[in-house]
Amino acid sequence: GEALEVNREVNCVTDFIHGCEDQLQKLKKQKEKGLLYGIPISIKDHINCKGHISSGGMVKFLGQVKEEDSVIVQVLKHQGGIPFVKTNIPQTMINYDCSNLIFGQTLNPLNPQKSPGGSSGGEGALIAGGGSILGMGSDVAGSIRLPSSFCGLCGLKPTGNRISSVPAPAHLAAMTGDRPFVLAVTGVLGPMARDVDSLALCMKALLCQEMFQLDPSVPPIPFNEQV
Repeated sequence: GEALEVNREVNCVTDFIHGCEDQLQKLKKQKEKGLLYGIPISIKDHINCKGHISSGGMVKFLGQVKEEDSVIVQVLKHQGGIPFVKTNIPQTMINYDCSNLIFGQTLNPLNPQKSPGGSSGGEGALIAGGGSILGMGSDVAGSIRLPSSFCGLCGLKPTGNRISSVPAPAHLAAMTGDRPFVLAVTGVLGPMARDVDSLALCMKALLCQEMFQLDPSVPPIPFNEQV
């Protein structure tokens, strides 16, 4: 309800992830409680969720409903997290604002005259507005760090290839004609939240056996408590 309230004010949510209530009921019956047990998690638009589109803010992808959760969404669910909404991005995601022709302009909840930043702007706006406590964004050149800064949040751009980004967003392949996209600077998925402890907990949850098995291209280096 909180997320819908924030969305009415700043237009940050693109989709509600159906099935999240069923997932909660399933979790309650499990003996093993994951590190993110029962935490609702918002997901940036381009990260695949089964039964939903990953538009990248582009009309050409509106008909393509994804048949599988991306690895990161599978791991979040494995750890008891509940992906519940998808959040807005700028068209093609290579922009420091957050607007596209499908879902419109996302505003900054701290000041609706301002941008929430991009490209994970929907995440920034939703979390800063109180509609989510943990979100997954992505960053090539500031797409987690800028909205975190603009919205007064904490965000982490992990080391390249530390977290699975399988499957990579189709629209990046489309834009680059299937050429490797910005090879020198790896695009990565990463957490956004209101405090550093939440980011650390999320990273600890993601760096688990489940992720290393689902995506063997990720080096199986566990979370380092001391660091």
